[in-house]
Amino acid sequence: MATIPSLPSRDDVLRMARTTTDITGQLLDTAGNITRIALNTFDPRDGSGSEALRVLRETTAELAEASASPQAQEAFYRIIDTLKRLGTSGAPLAVHPVSEPAQALLAALGDSLLPVLDAVEPAVEEFAAALGDLVEATSPLLPATAGVAAGALLALTPVIREAAEVLRESSPELHRIADALTAALAPLMPLQVALAERAATAGAGALRATLAPLADLTEAAAATTKAARPVLIAGEELVVAGLEQLQPMLLATASRAGRVAREAAVRVSAAVSPAADQGVVVAMTPA
Repeated sequence: MATIPSLPSRDDVLRMARTTTDITGQLLDTAGNITRIALNTFDPRDGSGSEALRVLRETTAELAEASASPQAQEAFYRIIDTLKRLGTSGAPLAVHPVSEPAQALLAALGDSLLPVLDAVEPAVEEFAAALGDLVEATSPLLPATAGVAAGALLALTPVIREAAEVLRESSPELHRIADALTAALAPLMPLQVALAERAATAGAGALRATLAPLADLTEAAAATTKAARPVLIAGEELVVAGLEQLQPMLLATASRAGRVAREAAVRVSAAVSPAADQGVVVAMTPA
């Protein structure tokens, strides 16, 4: 005979009531905040609310139409398939013991890299701005580069397809090669591990012995560089001044070379292209 479960005590009932009251209050506050956001966003006093609703309606209509296309459906299928593969293969990897060193490495890198990232942030921003200017300046070359890349990919596609076909047909031979390599290398692994341990010990000792002289050398090089800084600056100024003086001559030489190349191209084009149609001369003789 089944036993009748005991009723909750008075303290349990009070605790449940307080928890329910707190959750209900938080939900009501959240709903009030959402309502205020909606009212502030779609306030009809200055007409912005109706315009925002119109833009939202048109945008959602275009998104709905675009999401129904075969390309969007194929993209959705690939996303879902990728998420499914990540869920089936990522979860075992996350709990695998091998992932613990990787997690420790990421934690150590995160703690040690933050000061480095803070220090290089201005340089990275300047580099990003310069890179953006470079990309914008070289944008006329992008179509030609894309065409060359597309041609290269089209040329490599048959080669890759044939290679894949050959490897697929040679699967037994590949298995034999893998088995032979495994049988040949497996006995060497303990010896390699022992040699690696000895090499690591020797390398650590050598590094420990060379750190002090290296520090002295670095300090001496820094002092020498600091003392020779005026000479280096003077040399840089001389190089820049020389480049500034050579700039007009380089521009004139480039202009002259371009003019000669254009004239040569015109002559070669005139020599290679067929001659223009000649007029027909009709001779008239008196009868």
